[in-house]
Amino acid sequence: MDWKTFMAGTEADIGTFSKEVPGTVRGFATMGQAAKKDGALSEKTKEFIALGIAIATRCDSCIGFHVRSLVRLGATREELCEALAMATYMGGGPSYAYSAKALNAFDVFSEGQS
Repeated sequence: MDWKTFMAGTEADIGTFSKEVPGTVRGFATMGQAAKKDGALSEKTKEFIALGIAIATRCDSCIGFHVRSLVRLGATREELCEALAMATYMGGGPSYAYSAKALNAFDVFSEGQS
């Protein structure tokens, strides 16, 4: 999968849809900001939780969004692999395949980071 092209297309589709439902988008954005805010759990920990859910629900675009956030937040490949091992354990075969996709996305979005 070409993650960068896939995510650009996803963002374009979301942009088109967002124009049709601006109130929903504002509500979703407000909810996201509140959910991601550092508190007892860091934003990075919360993004790992979101990635696990994305893998369990087999949502490619969600994997892309949350992996990109984890790269931005400085997650290491080792941290990601441990989280993916847990997602695989909890979800079995389908999660194994989607965890592999998530690792590939991490490698793509990490290029040039360091």
